[in-house]
Amino acid sequence: MAYRQPYLHNLTGVFSAPVQAWADDHGQIRGHGAQGIHCGDDRVLREAILTVNGEEPEWVSTQVRSASRVDYLYFVRIQSPVADPLLYLTRTRIADAEGISEEIKIESAHSFLAHLEVQCHLVADSTPMEKVKSGAAPHVDVDVTGPRWNWRGPDTSVALNAGGARTEYEGNHIRLNWMTEVEPGGTVVLPWRVSLTDSAAPMVAPSTPALAAPRLSEPRLQSLLSQSVSDLNGLRMATADRPEDTFLAAGAPWFFTMFGRDSLIAARMLLPLDTALAGSTLRALAHRQGDSTDPLTAEQPGKILHEVRRGTLQFEEGGNGISLPPVYFGTIDATPLWISLLHDAWRAGLPNAEVEALLDHLEAALVWLRDHGDSDGDGFLEYLDTSGHGLANQGWKDSGDSIRWHDGALADGPIALAEVQAYAYEAAMGGAALLDAFGRPGAGDWRDYANKLEIRFRESFWCSDELGAYPAIALDAAKRPVDGVTSNMGHLLGTGILNLEEQAAVVRRLMDPTMFSGYGIRTVSTTNGGFWPTRYHAGSVWSHDTGMIISGLTRDGFVDDARTLASGLLRAAEGFDWRLPELFSGHASDDVWPPVPYPASCRPQAWAAASAVPIVTALGGFA
Repeated sequence: MAYRQPYLHNLTGVFSAPVQAWADDHGQIRGHGAQGIHCGDDRVLREAILTVNGEEPEWVSTQVRSASRVDYLYFVRIQSPVADPLLYLTRTRIADAEGISEEIKIESAHSFLAHLEVQCHLVADSTPMEKVKSGAAPHVDVDVTGPRWNWRGPDTSVALNAGGARTEYEGNHIRLNWMTEVEPGGTVVLPWRVSLTDSAAPMVAPSTPALAAPRLSEPRLQSLLSQSVSDLNGLRMATADRPEDTFLAAGAPWFFTMFGRDSLIAARMLLPLDTALAGSTLRALAHRQGDSTDPLTAEQPGKILHEVRRGTLQFEEGGNGISLPPVYFGTIDATPLWISLLHDAWRAGLPNAEVEALLDHLEAALVWLRDHGDSDGDGFLEYLDTSGHGLANQGWKDSGDSIRWHDGALADGPIALAEVQAYAYEAAMGGAALLDAFGRPGAGDWRDYANKLEIRFRESFWCSDELGAYPAIALDAAKRPVDGVTSNMGHLLGTGILNLEEQAAVVRRLMDPTMFSGYGIRTVSTTNGGFWPTRYHAGSVWSHDTGMIISGLTRDGFVDDARTLASGLLRAAEGFDWRLPELFSGHASDDVWPPVPYPASCRPQAWAAASAVPIVTALGGFA
């Protein structure tokens, strides 16, 4: 049997972490693919199909009001002497942190009384998210006999409020029936709701205020920023034991949980809007910082984790044997990114008391760079999964086929990624600045570490081809520079590891048509032997990737290039109704409009939504 990851590009959703609901573009939840109502890492209802007088109402419009609310507009056909559609139905779906509500509003302009039988057919479920993601058959062991039931065990419960409907239960099927009449010129409202509880979930809704979008004078930038902030609020989350420490879940539907790298990058992008989120993200991750060595979880002292789940994340079919423990540390970049966020948040105004409370964690993270991140003592940070069931690649391009030579062949690990060395350089320099500012020893040692890393990087990573010199994506197991031309080099900008000549060389290569699609920077050059515009990490455009490059260009003074990239990504956002996806195709903007979606891409996704801030900054929108 073939297992296929569901496509999302033609679905609509509502989100309020840890709850989300996905429907087809007409609002029906049919149980296909990712469709359903989810709580944390489980799908708890897979169908919610609305009918009127035994037929589905005719959809005419979908109105996305916010990340947490969508209105679906329909016409209801009944026997009438006129052809005009005079019976409207609006199905409003709203997500909040405790569940999903629907309001079915029917309005009539007919001159006679309309008799209607309205029914909503629900199907209960208990399918773990990894099985939904793999396209596996639903896991049905739910027997519903009343308005409250458990989907996983006694720690989980669904409570149905039928809103006055006559309710029928059969196995895992529930039918809500309303017999109603709509007066001429009248309105009828029929509500229902499911409340969801998982007392054993590691992640909960946060207790802190939501983010606010500032008012901008440029309408297109305002549309992007408003949608992005709404999406980010739908992704706000906290750990169950620290509800005051808010962070951003990585993305919906697959990554609705704590991800070290994603949460850090998104919080760093958002610093011009908010420092409180950065502080709480730093605390939430520091609370789970590694303090021992465990090859099965990839934990090491001082290391910042990769992700947290309710249970073991097991990808059986199509997952290449990946099995991740509930708390997994398999990431090479989250630790230096944590350090740099702490430094930048301090510079942006995070209160000194909050920074000082994290300095022990800072020192532990710095030591990890030197003593654990560099596993073979060559002075570079590298990774290799030693468990046999973890992630083969542990940078942001974490698919198994992402690290390629220019001819398209895959590189052998251990892998030392170019951008990770830049992150480590920036972290060491930022960490030194913090140690000095707060009167702690060791700053000179970390500046010396950074300076030596800069020299080694210059000696080891640079390649050249007919277009000139450029940094390799990585060093392979034999310490050879892997000569794929990739977007990774763009992450070196703004870190300080490049001199002026090297910065200019990187910018020239990134802005070349082989890399810049017109919408954003492709993950690999069109000249790479493995390039394909919808290959996950080898041809697509990732919104945050281009967003980070825009930030680096701005930091290093390449203002015109930053504006060019920001304008391209803004145009892409317009093509996606102002909700930037996790990734989209690498087709050239001269060839396609709107941009071609990557069909399994998360929308919303934290670092994609946060990329609105570097776009607005580069285009002068905050001025």
